[in-house]
Amino acid sequence: MISPTVFIHSHAIVEPGATVGAGTRVWAWAHVLPGAVIGDDCNICDHCFIENDVIIGDRVTIKCGIYLWDGARIGNDVHLGPNVVFTNDVYPRSKQAFEVGITIVQDGASVGANSTLLPGITIGHSALVGAGSVVTRNVPAFALVRGNPARRVGWVCACGQKMPLSATHRHHTCDCGRHYEWVNDEVMLSPKIDDA
Repeated sequence: MISPTVFIHSHAIVEPGATVGAGTRVWAWAHVLPGAVIGDDCNICDHCFIENDVIIGDRVTIKCGIYLWDGARIGNDVHLGPNVVFTNDVYPRSKQAFEVGITIVQDGASVGANSTLLPGITIGHSALVGAGSVVTRNVPAFALVRGNPARRVGWVCACGQKMPLSATHRHHTCDCGRHYEWVNDEVMLSPKIDDA
């Protein structure tokens, strides 16, 4: 089912059986297979491929050159930079059956250009993966990770600003007004201390 408000470029292929939500734009040389589900107000840029068992939330940006294989689960308000690589087979072999690894990118997360995500991992809510990273394990919510393999190097607000959270600085109020607390090596949104 394709909403009548969807824009599909004349050089894109959206196959019958795909679901594409209202206001979504599918640009040139993108190919969406039957069974794929794309939410509202998404931007699918040039040269993207979206396989059958893929679910994409609302307001997602998928930049050029990204292939979403079966098992990709993309939340709302996610940004995927150019040429992010998704994988779905832990032990790839030609012409060999395999179990699809489910890779989840939760709401508000951003993955930088040319990063690689191994199968079966979760990128947490509002996390930020630095460009060129190789993500081999789960990324906590609000974490800033980078490198090969990707390691946590800090924390970010849902608005994207870095946060100075540490063992000695466990509370932070961002310029955008959100308040965070670091507890047991996890960061979570919390009411302001004065309001508690």
